[in-house]
Amino acid sequence: MTQADFAPRSLLYVPASNARALEKARGLAADMLIIDLEDAVPEDRKDEARAAMRAAVAEGYPGKRVAVRINASGSVHQAADLGAVAGLALDAVVLPKVDAPTDLDAVRGLGVPILAMIETPAAIYAAREIAADPAVRGLIAGLNDLAHALRLPGGDRGAMSLSIQAIVLAARAGGVWCFDGVYNAIDDAGGFAAEAADGHRLGFDGKTLIHPSQVDPCNRAFAPTEREVAAAEALVAAATGGAQRHEGRMIEDMHVAAARALLARAGRS
Repeated sequence: MTQADFAPRSLLYVPASNARALEKARGLAADMLIIDLEDAVPEDRKDEARAAMRAAVAEGYPGKRVAVRINASGSVHQAADLGAVAGLALDAVVLPKVDAPTDLDAVRGLGVPILAMIETPAAIYAAREIAADPAVRGLIAGLNDLAHALRLPGGDRGAMSLSIQAIVLAARAGGVWCFDGVYNAIDDAGGFAAEAADGHRLGFDGKTLIHPSQVDPCNRAFAPTEREVAAAEALVAAATGGAQRHEGRMIEDMHVAAARALLARAGRS
């Protein structure tokens, strides 16, 4: 397996209307760039943003996966967005506010994998069906909108724990990727590191980002540590098949498979 077979760890939103950000993104270590036509773009700059997005994608971002976030189904902007992304070599289209599989219908014809954003209570209940849709490659937790819809004071992440785990469960049941939501306090490096570690602990494959300063700590949070790599190497070397004792605990084939996957992710297989 190559690194391209694994889920991206860091997915950075880049406003399509910001020429400097589009250019700066070329030198960042983000695994995926999400060129944004939705929330990051003012209403009166949508056409300009579409043209800039097409030019940036055509020029290319070597070594990076590239997605475009279009406007939601039902938006007056979506038809123009779909026309702008048609025919582009994209790794994914990010579709916001997916409440049901029918919201995917307008995007299916692109033939590009969809990353569906789960942002409402209705979407939480429909997440399993959305993840099971053949057009979907992954789910993104849209926690800002979800917190607003749930009327949570201060966007309390802890109060969303049931919903967050439901997104991970739906993704795993559907065999697709899942990505944690953004961290808004861009100057709070410690808070970001803690939330990224929490997302990794909860089972997310990676995290969506809103600022370049978050890229490197995100990659570290979702990458295997040297200690984890060493433990995985020792486990694989010791495995003889079936259940056995290893360093004071019982291991079986499932644990060996997990260790091999970790080593592959770390480029040590």
